[in-house]
Amino acid sequence: MINNDVLSIILGGGQGSRLYPLTKNRSKPAVPIAGKYRLVDIPISNCINSDIKRIFVLTQFNSASLNKHIKNTYSFSFFSSAFVDVLAAEQTPDNKTWFQGTADAVRQSMHHFLSHDFKYALILSGDQLYQMDFEAMIENHKKNEADITIATIPVNSKDAPCFGILKTDSKHKITSFIEKPAADLLPNWTSETSDEMKAEGKNYLASMGIYIFNRELLVELMNNPETNDFGKEIIPNAIDNQKVFSYQYEGYWTDIGNIDSFFEANLGLTDDIPKFNLYDKGNAIYTRARMLPTTKYSGTILNKSVVAEGCIIQAKKIEHSVIGIRSRIGADSEVSNTYMMGTDYYESLEEIEKNNIKILLGIGERCYINNAIIDKNCRIGDDVKINGGTHLKDDETDTYVVKDGIVVIKKEAVIPSGFTL
Repeated sequence: MINNDVLSIILGGGQGSRLYPLTKNRSKPAVPIAGKYRLVDIPISNCINSDIKRIFVLTQFNSASLNKHIKNTYSFSFFSSAFVDVLAAEQTPDNKTWFQGTADAVRQSMHHFLSHDFKYALILSGDQLYQMDFEAMIENHKKNEADITIATIPVNSKDAPCFGILKTDSKHKITSFIEKPAADLLPNWTSETSDEMKAEGKNYLASMGIYIFNRELLVELMNNPETNDFGKEIIPNAIDNQKVFSYQYEGYWTDIGNIDSFFEANLGLTDDIPKFNLYDKGNAIYTRARMLPTTKYSGTILNKSVVAEGCIIQAKKIEHSVIGIRSRIGADSEVSNTYMMGTDYYESLEEIEKNNIKILLGIGERCYINNAIIDKNCRIGDDVKINGGTHLKDDETDTYVVKDGIVVIKKEAVIPSGFTL
């Protein structure tokens, strides 16, 4: 089934500087997550599970790996109208600039959208982790005869100053909006939430950056070149002039905005009952199908860890960690509180001998790795000790970055044997 009333537009974001160095050579939606997926798989999977299968992904930085991933992953029947297409920022005779914001990205790409029939545009972010039924949100939009519907999530007073906060009336119509309110303003910005949310002190409604627009209104709003951003300009201006409604969502949702939140979201997958449930068959997360062998262990103690397919592991211990595809970890090594993204390929014995490769892909023997993110295709020698934590100051070298105590080994970095941090 395909919902032909809805066109989905996923905003890939800008340069993704807060996720650097993970975004040094790739766009934010292409960042690997959970050992085998990419960030963009999350909103695309939510769409597919909601029978929305006409999807555009908008990006402008380092989009080659994103293009490759989508081309190799989302292939629909030749006889279907379904598609997932990447639209990169393009200079035209009418526009010679990059995307200037979320609304400007949609404006510059409108000619692509309008070549399709649709009644509603579903606008999503490419850097959020959640599982959501968009069909229910669309039905709510229709029932309210809304012009715009905004997905909102209840938050507490501690988190509210980090978000755009909306205030609603008894019918969930949004009456006012404030961007990142100061704590002393919050008492005037409470909204009606469920009893469960109230019990957790979540009395404020934060915008999730997920919107439904009626086609005609979106076209009208995009005709104004002075507005570049949905959250800062389009939405606040529309509240006074359009029927804008809130759709409350109370499941797990997190914005992957920086290294700390990215790290926490990945390690959260190792919980006994993770908030983001990869095992829910009704909300499957799709990604590229790889013909990889099973993972092989030898003498390893595993505790609260997630390991993807195709790995060869001889480590002494892996704890509270996510180990990505094709990872190799040598004998007597210990890995804890770490997200290891894995590798894109295997090295054969012939290649190792022919090229005289001294440090193999993966983690060598007798290593100790803690509080780290190891990007794709890294080579870590023997007897390496990397102990991240708050005792380390923010720093950057050719091979690693330290952010908030988390050590991020850069993509394809080579860490020599005996290195200590």
